[in-house]
Amino acid sequence: MIQLTATPTSALVDEPVHIRATGLPPNQVVVFEASLIDEKGKLFQSRAYYRANEAGEVDLEHASALGGDYVGVHPMGLFWSLKPEKIPNRLMKRDVMNSPFKVQLKLYDSNLLILNLLTATPKASLTVERWFTSPGVTRIQVREGRLRGALFLPPGEGPFPGLIDLDGGFGGLFEFRASLLASRGFASLALAYFKYEDLPSELEQVDLEYFEEAANFLLQHPKVFGPGVGVVSISKGASIGLAMAINLKQVTATVMINAPTIVIGEPLKYHGLTIQPLPYSSECLSVDASGFLHLHGLLGNPQAEAPLSSLLRIEKAQGHFLLIVGEDDKNVRSSIYAKHATEQLRRNGKKNWTLLSYPGAGHLIYPPYTPLCYASRIPMTPFALCWGGEVISHAAAQEHSWMEIQKFLRKHLISCVTGRL
Repeated sequence: MIQLTATPTSALVDEPVHIRATGLPPNQVVVFEASLIDEKGKLFQSRAYYRANEAGEVDLEHASALGGDYVGVHPMGLFWSLKPEKIPNRLMKRDVMNSPFKVQLKLYDSNLLILNLLTATPKASLTVERWFTSPGVTRIQVREGRLRGALFLPPGEGPFPGLIDLDGGFGGLFEFRASLLASRGFASLALAYFKYEDLPSELEQVDLEYFEEAANFLLQHPKVFGPGVGVVSISKGASIGLAMAINLKQVTATVMINAPTIVIGEPLKYHGLTIQPLPYSSECLSVDASGFLHLHGLLGNPQAEAPLSSLLRIEKAQGHFLLIVGEDDKNVRSSIYAKHATEQLRRNGKKNWTLLSYPGAGHLIYPPYTPLCYASRIPMTPFALCWGGEVISHAAAQEHSWMEIQKFLRKHLISCVTGRL
């Protein structure tokens, strides 16, 4: 009797699943398929071909995929290779508290053409739940003064290390990373800074005092211990995270994922000081053969131009940095910016940083097993924006960097205060 098993069938999205098929004819080639429908009704699918061993088993922890969406031994390949039925749709979880992503796993005979899989009856199937919060995590809507966001608290009395989670430059509130970090023991504030509720619909300037209020809000919470907070940030949010680390003594540990180390887009203001952004070089935009827009030329060549007036002086920060770079980033020249930042730190005798640079990783480096989003549509425009990344390399970068992020935050937010890791 053919059986398909997955262990566990319900888990956090950053936890691996052990997938195994038994009862197959020896040496038979079969197709594994994964699919999910997101909250907008969009379909995402992946497929891989495997050959059963002499005992009629396929164990994805050890078996090598022969073809399909990936090749080789990749136990979680069916999850991170999920791709949209219609490109370029982006897989994004909005309701992180009340429902999981439900991934349906199916097993088919390999003699079926891909088109026939749509109507064929699978040999076996099951559904796996992928949650963004663990039991006991609470979500608190934040409407404190100007602040807008969502605070996620781990289960238990606490107190917990606190951090602020900042996403990129398209606005809104993204909660999936903060909710996962709360599931791993951090009091996590997913902070919106425009295009959400009554916040400005467009970002005309970055008011660093808003983010200072967020840091103080966290430190005043009875379930958050100090003396400092962390920042986990990506893209435009990482540029803001760097400015926070430089100017706010409350910020003691900063994770910067594919970060511009200059002021971009809008002026940065803080207590009467204004830093003007580097002007855009619109003539350097490019569109590839698939019609995807590449933004990394928008700021020109930062290596050649040395925009001193817009540069964020990372060497002035007192806290610690974890810089994460995707070397196939098609959105920001993050490798160049990281090189500038580390050179600045070295010249000033600083050793408060770690650089993780990943070949083949794109711009959107998120928690592990998140499918690569190579391109997605820009709201209110006809363009799809290219983020870059090669599927297998990007998946490896996400898995490794997620563990490093947690280790970094624990080291600099917990051990420095309590003496424990």
